[in-house]
Parts: sequence; structure tokens; C-alpha cells
Amino acid sequence: MNSRDRNATTAAVIVAAGRGTRAGGETPKQWQQLAGRRVIDWTLDAFRASPHIGDIVVVLHRDECDTLGRDDVTVVAGRDSRAASVRAGLEALVEKAPDAVLIHDGARACVPDRVITDMARMVEKYDAVAPGLAISDALWSSEGDGFRQVNATVDRANLYRAQTPQAFRFSAILNAHRAHDGLALDDVEVARAAGMTVQIGPGHPDNIKITTPEDFIRAERILKERQPMDIRVGNGFDVHRFGPGDHVTLCGIDIPHERGLQGHSDADVGLHTITDAIYGALSEGDIGRHFPPSDPQWKGAASEIFLAHAADLAASRGFKISNIDCTLICEFPKIGPHAAAMQAEVARITKTDETRISVKATTSEKLGFTGRGEGIACMATVTLIAQ
Repeated sequence: MNSRDRNATTAAVIVAAGRGTRAGGETPKQWQQLAGRRVIDWTLDAFRASPHIGDIVVVLHRDECDTLGRDDVTVVAGRDSRAASVRAGLEALVEKAPDAVLIHDGARACVPDRVITDMARMVEKYDAVAPGLAISDALWSSEGDGFRQVNATVDRANLYRAQTPQAFRFSAILNAHRAHDGLALDDVEVARAAGMTVQIGPGHPDNIKITTPEDFIRAERILKERQPMDIRVGNGFDVHRFGPGDHVTLCGIDIPHERGLQGHSDADVGLHTITDAIYGALSEGDIGRHFPPSDPQWKGAASEIFLAHAADLAASRGFKISNIDCTLICEFPKIGPHAAAMQAEVARITKTDETRISVKATTSEKLGFTGRGEGIACMATVTLIAQ
């Protein structure tokens, strides 16, 4: 079972009670959208998915406690400082009496599972442990106003970038917070003020704290890279018989011909087939589901309406058309002279680059209904890739 162990003796406190004004936007950063979801949801799900974490407490601003909308965590109102908010979260766990607790910034939505696992395991051995990254860049101190000047180069040998979750034996960090009177940048500062020794564990470069608008761009890239690539392939096949008329419409192009194609709409067998291929890739059935032939409003309708709907539906689901391969099967009319125009029209309707569209034709060597000149068949394959 890879879901979290309800009997785990390590709890988590997620602190998200701040206002996050530097991140921009009309709402605090924890409520802003990140790769299609709220920042706080990415953070909570990272901990909920860990088999090492049991109870989860979320500390929110007192005006936002009803905003979360989740029943898998305990919500606690924050206080006037981060340290006081963390203490409120710890106090909510007293009756649960976990052996250990991981305290994490809600704005670190990209926390890797490996970091959570490392902290949960290391706190079994140590009273306090926190993830950190050794500084690799050169460090300066500065002086002056405006364009500041380098004052000195700072030795980076023993310097680390602090991260969360910071892990502690529960009773020790609870007592430390109860004894702490004042502000603190993080819980390591509270622990050390209480005389605790804090070990440095492995951090991760992806475990960024979202602070500025640029951080949202980086975080979205990190999260999307972790998602498995979603590639969909759909196939379409359609036929239309010849009937009275002076032209046929194929892939949106009118071609003069001694007969026309029969159908409820404009009988564009090419666009119908491509449309069905897109619907198939989306598990959305066929044209008939979305545009029933029994509905008189679609009688004689231009088939680009159907294809545009399918393409827009794919885009709304987060998919981009990677390529379209369409093959018309007929003895006549000749498709070659019109293939480039058809390709351009399909590209226009689907908002896809022409280089990703293929329209070609073949005959059935005088075999079957197409070989006898009774109609035109078409088959198409479409590939969709999630963005």
C-alpha cells in the first residue's frame, strides 16, 4: 500500500498563514494557481502521499480557515508571527502525541518525496534534523546605498541554504516553542534557543520556496517535469457515397466534380474523419455524440464547425495537437493538386502548424465501393500531447 500509513508516528505541520505579498497577485501565494492547482494543494498532497506521515495539521490565516475545502487534514488558525503559528499547529497535535513532527513551509510546493522520507527517517535517530544545501556560489558582503559596493568576500565553507521540512522529536520541539518568546526565522532557531542540537540533512535544489513571481515560473517547470508524459492517439474512419452535385468538399476545400457527396452536413469526409480521430483520442466518442444527425440545425453545416469544436475541446483539456495524418481513399477526383490547400485549411481550423499536417490520397486498385467509384473513404490518425 503506497498511501500514507494512518498509524504513522510522525505528523506534519504545514505553515501557510502568511500573506505572501512579494509573490504578486490579488491573493496570498498559497492560494494562487500553480500548474493547474493551488500552491497549498501541491504541498499537502506531497505529504499526504508519503507513507511516513500520519496526521497533517495546516496552519492558515484566521480569515482563511474555511478556504481550504479539504477533509483530510486538520485546519488551525494562525497567530501574529510564524513562531506563534507553528506553536498553534503543534498544540493541535498534543492529543495525537506523535513521536516526531515535520514542520514545513506551505510555499514549498515542489518538496520532493525523497526529502520528506529522509527527514522522517533521520528524526528517528536524532532529536532535530533539517535539510540544507551547501552554498556553491561566491558570497560577498556589501556596503553603501543605491548601487551597493562589495565590502568583502565571505567564506562559504560552512554555509548552507536552509530548507524545510524541519524534523523534530515532538515533545522536544513543543516544549521549545512553549518556552520561546519572540520571533524566529524558522524552527531550527527555536530549537537551538532551547539548547537542542540540530543535524543538517540533505536538501534538494527543487525544494524552492515560492516568494516572487519568477518563482512561480520555476516551480511550474519543476512540477510539470515530474508528471508522466500524457500522449493520446486517436483513429478515425468515415465513408460518404456519391450523389447529385457539381463538387465535393474535402478537408475544407471545394473541388469541382461531376457528382457530390451525400451526408447530413456538407459531407466533408476528410474533416469528419479527423474530427472523429480527435474525439477518439479524448475518449469523447464521435461526431454523432456532439452533433447528432437527428438535429436539423446541423443539416448542410460546414464541417469545420465540428473540427474546430474537437480541437478546442482538446485544448481545453490541456492537450496540443502534435500531428494529423489523413488519407483519402478514392479513384477520383484527383487529390494531389489540392493537397497543399487542404493541409493549410486543416491547419487553420485546428490552430496547428502546417508542418504537422499530412493530407494524402490512395486508390483501392478498383476494388470495393471506392474502386467502383461509388464514394470516398477516409482514415486519419491524430496524436495529442498534454502540455
